[in-house]
Amino acid sequence: MIVKEELLSKLRRYFSLNLYEVKIWTALLSRGVSTAGELSDISNVPRSRSYDVLESLEKKGFVVMKLGKPIKYIAVPPTEVVERVKKNTKKDAEDFVKRLDSLRNTDVIKELESLHTQGVELVDPTDLSGSLRGRHNLYSHLELTIRGANKSVTIMTTPSGLVRKVDGLKPLFEKLKKRGVHVRIAAPLVTDEARKAAKDLAGVADVRHTSSRSRFVIVDSQEIIFMVMDDESVHPTYDIGIWVNTPFFASSLEQLFDIAWEAMKKPQK
Repeated sequence: MIVKEELLSKLRRYFSLNLYEVKIWTALLSRGVSTAGELSDISNVPRSRSYDVLESLEKKGFVVMKLGKPIKYIAVPPTEVVERVKKNTKKDAEDFVKRLDSLRNTDVIKELESLHTQGVELVDPTDLSGSLRGRHNLYSHLELTIRGANKSVTIMTTPSGLVRKVDGLKPLFEKLKKRGVHVRIAAPLVTDEARKAAKDLAGVADVRHTSSRSRFVIVDSQEIIFMVMDDESVHPTYDIGIWVNTPFFASSLEQLFDIAWEAMKKPQK
């Protein structure tokens, strides 16, 4: 049996299987019913490992063991395997989320918070910085930083960046509004999508038009996250941000923003 390496790689990625598992599974699919020894010969998997691999595939719902001598294995139809994997993955994810939720009010979280608090007190301020690669990671840290705001959040972004922030951060902005945190956003309102996004934020954040295409966020005049790439010319995977905890520079940059803010136009109704 000859199976392309490309197919084996895709199967490993889609079904979270190791190399021996995809080799044995595809070998069994090509036979329908077979013994461990036969599958070992076909797939070039060591015979000493084939039984363990088949046992693992059976637990995952890929094969069925047929009783008798010699023991044979039956391939489950691929479409059924997909449904089983989906069901098991969903159940595992739900169980994992429940376990994490159960930690909220336990001593484990309290101990971790205590460790983090004590650790931060010992950290050199110059160490409170880092690079963020990929827009997903960037927005995850952005949300974490903004969530901790107590007084103000200042954002300078692009038209598409404004749209992304409405899609991903509007619920957070609403919570900040209730807590009395002032959110200001400056962006070029030059597209229909950007103007609609500004309208969606009415009553939640103050949005004004600017001709600048800078990308940065200031939280409580203390932390800064700034993006070093133009979001229109870089793939989201390669977007890069820099996070710095620097009250001196953050407050200075916010003072400059305050001056520019007065000259910015409010969006037309």
